[in-house]
Amino acid sequence: MQLQQVIGLRQEMVAQPQQILRSELIQTPLIQLEARFQQEFEQNPLLEIADEAEMDQRQPEGETLESNAVKEAKDQAEDREAKEAEKEEREPDWEAFFDDQEDARADERRFYKSNQAITDAVEIPQADVHTLAENLLDQLRMDRFTDHQMLIGEYIIGSLDTRGYLDAPLDIIAGLSESTVDEVAKVLHSVQRYDPVGVASRDLRECLLIQLEVRGEKESITWQILNKHFDEFVNRRFESIASTLGVTPQDVQASFEIIATLNPRPGEGVIDEKMNYIIPDLIVEVIQHQENQDPEFAIMLNDGNIPSFYVNDDLKKLILTRNSDKKAREFAMRKAESARWFINAIMQRRTTMIRTMSAIVERQKPWFLTGRDANLRPMILQDIAEDIGMDISTISRVSREKYVQTPYGVRELKFYFNDKMTTDSGEDVSTRAIKEKLLEIIAAEDKKKPLSDKAIADLLDEHGYQIARRTVQKYREQLSIPVKRMRRMV
Repeated sequence: MQLQQVIGLRQEMVAQPQQILRSELIQTPLIQLEARFQQEFEQNPLLEIADEAEMDQRQPEGETLESNAVKEAKDQAEDREAKEAEKEEREPDWEAFFDDQEDARADERRFYKSNQAITDAVEIPQADVHTLAENLLDQLRMDRFTDHQMLIGEYIIGSLDTRGYLDAPLDIIAGLSESTVDEVAKVLHSVQRYDPVGVASRDLRECLLIQLEVRGEKESITWQILNKHFDEFVNRRFESIASTLGVTPQDVQASFEIIATLNPRPGEGVIDEKMNYIIPDLIVEVIQHQENQDPEFAIMLNDGNIPSFYVNDDLKKLILTRNSDKKAREFAMRKAESARWFINAIMQRRTTMIRTMSAIVERQKPWFLTGRDANLRPMILQDIAEDIGMDISTISRVSREKYVQTPYGVRELKFYFNDKMTTDSGEDVSTRAIKEKLLEIIAAEDKKKPLSDKAIADLLDEHGYQIARRTVQKYREQLSIPVKRMRRMV
């Protein structure tokens, strides 16, 4: 193999640490951002947590942090490309960074004042509950079992999945507990009748049959349907079941209604102590809405439990003192540079999210005034990117896993983005409005003769929505609406 020197030309883009940090923080939701702040405080001694009184003293009068952030964001947007292409070849001007003059932009670089839009402390009560396994083990200990049977029961309970179904074959449990399959089956029979009834079942049919048996409905019409005609039950073949059992279709319908009251997933009926609570990243409030005046909205960023912070004064003096210890000064300079990047990235995140939410509210104003999904207008990421002069990838990061609190509940930002379709009248409507109309049509249909996807498409066409049958099927599946056969009743 011969070695050669080749001259080539190629183009590549290298992201600077500041860019990476900004992208990371913009797409980070509030809960994870709080953890990111805590990590930064632990690693950077230059950052000090401050109370509100300290921040009021440090913040200059006449200029708010929000307005300064907007100014800085606009200035950065104008020359961002030039700044990012230029690599700093000299030590930063720390005197300018720590300038004690009342310069608004210098103050923004030195401290961050938290905007806790939700000021009232909310304590989420934690329910004192046992897990499903703990509840079952308590009942197992109260049963009249030998020590060996108790061991088998513990293996059974330990083999349940999140739905409450048995996730291991009986021979495997028998091998683990050094028992026979018959011994395991005997213990399983008792466990399946614990509370919740039907737990540790091996399939849906067994789960429902056990619940009917405990109710005292064994050998009833409902029990016979599940025991001998389960396939017909799944496919809602009322007439076939009625003919085989010698009953009327109305009797079969009544049995279906009884089955609907049973619990197909007994393991999910237990409260989970690890419940997820949504904390909104943004808050939108209507502050003025009169018929003859344009509505006004208050848009706020919620910093949650993120504290206000500022640059440590002692380390600031260490950096400004040229004849101080070299290693200590180099350490402080590295941390100051990190702090500068972090504060700028946080301010950029705040400004970008406020501007993005303002553009969303402007475009979806009818929804924010009524809360009706049918009033949502067609809107895509590119629309917001053009409105605020940012890249579509930035808008995508801002809307990812972010929530906004509105007068009509908490919504994910992606809720407001939807495709458009043009009606016969030439009006652009959102796909969500079409889904609302589809729900109305299905809610008003004759349950004895449900509408097919083609019939629904024809009715939507009469309302001006020209969509194909397959599109109706796609929207129906997105709304978790079953097919015509599964919606039929007698």
